[in-house]
Amino acid sequence: MSAKKIPTYAPNQSLYVTNLLSSKIQKEDLRKSLYILFSTYGPVLDVVALRTAKMRGQAHVVYRDVQTATQAMRALQGFDFFGMEMEIQYAKSKSDTIAKLDGTFHMPSASAGAVTATELQQSIFNAPPSASNTLNNLPAAPSTLKPPPTADHIMEDARSPTTSVAGQKRRRDEEEEEDSEEDVAMEEDSDDD
Repeated sequence: MSAKKIPTYAPNQSLYVTNLLSSKIQKEDLRKSLYILFSTYGPVLDVVALRTAKMRGQAHVVYRDVQTATQAMRALQGFDFFGMEMEIQYAKSKSDTIAKLDGTFHMPSASAGAVTATELQQSIFNAPPSASNTLNNLPAAPSTLKPPPTADHIMEDARSPTTSVAGQKRRRDEEEEEDSEEDVAMEEDSDDD
């Protein structure tokens, strides 16, 4: 009987956990359970458990330091977690969480996710429009449509780049202030009827 060859990576703060039961447990419950289990060995910075087809049954647990990660890996290797024996190893690369704390985090470049277009795709998308897509089949271009005329000439002036939009401050009427100071005093009602 041949044993599975598990690749070993350099010790780091991130643990790669496999052989997890993911079909019968919700993602948040799985993350919380892993956090509670792994936090008994030290402070857990992050738990990443995805349920995509590629990542189903796997998780990454990130510790603050390598010693804590090593201790947790040794203690929990083969641990019965929801009826499955966990397999734990060091992660291939540094976690994004650790990279952000170190200051070495870089956003993935756009070229890494870029897909090159095949010749068929280029021929389809770069081809001239066919005869069926003539102007009589298409709606009018937006530039030929004019908004309905309005009686609001102020807005027309505001749109014009040649006109100045600066306002003028109104002068204060000092006579009004003098009149307002001469208001009649309120009559006092007495409640002593």
